Amino acid sequence: MSETQSLSKSQQAYHWIKERIARQEFTPGYRLVLGTIASELDMSVVPVREAVRQLEAEGLVTFERNVGARVSMVDDSQYRSSMQALSILEGAATALSARRLTADDLRAARRINELMIETLEHFDPKAFTALNQEFHAALFGKCANPRMLELVNAEWGRLGHLRDSTFSFVPGRAQESVREHENILQLIENGAPLGEIEKAARRHRSATLDAYMIHEHPDEALGLPAF
Repeated sequence: MSETQSLSKSQQAYHWIKERIARQEFTPGYRLVLGTIASELDMSVVPVREAVRQLEAEGLVTFERNVGARVSMVDDSQYRSSMQALSILEGAATALSARRLTADDLRAARRINELMIETLEHFDPKAFTALNQEFHAALFGKCANPRMLELVNAEWGRLGHLRDSTFSFVPGRAQESVREHENILQLIENGAPLGEIEKAARRHRSATLDAYMIHEHPDEALGLPAF
């Protein structure tokens, strides 16, 4: 392969990957398996590796030991702000919904959590995140304050594709998350004080942000507020 041909294939791979990042087909945390991309583009791994190095230089891709190349969280300020807001809003909405939930509602929520547990063996962050949102919507959906519901849903909307990212960056958080779900369910079932339910739901949401911050911004994580 000549140097010119190598550069040409490298640029093909570069644009192919970059376009998929721009279209959010490759979301933050998505693993870039070089062999798979090379096969898709009918080329060797060498030009794909060169393309990934160029994307890394631009900040779009990062390398992590024992993980490999993955799509970066280029600007996580929106994610961090929305997760902080959600920890407060969703905690309150869950507490305000708790007394309205029926036994059938709680069984349905527990079934969703069981499905989440089943996904852990062959972890798919996108599928897990979709189930996670479904679980929480089942708990806060009967909140008596429509404005509170509007605010919670608005923050979920602002997260957009970024909400798929946390479990990609810190997949170990998923196992902790389903255990915390069961704890929240038990509190609601047992008629715990609303303040206790609110705190458990709030801390559950903020713990996900904490896990992300400790992994991605360890220097800043030392000063995390106790939401």
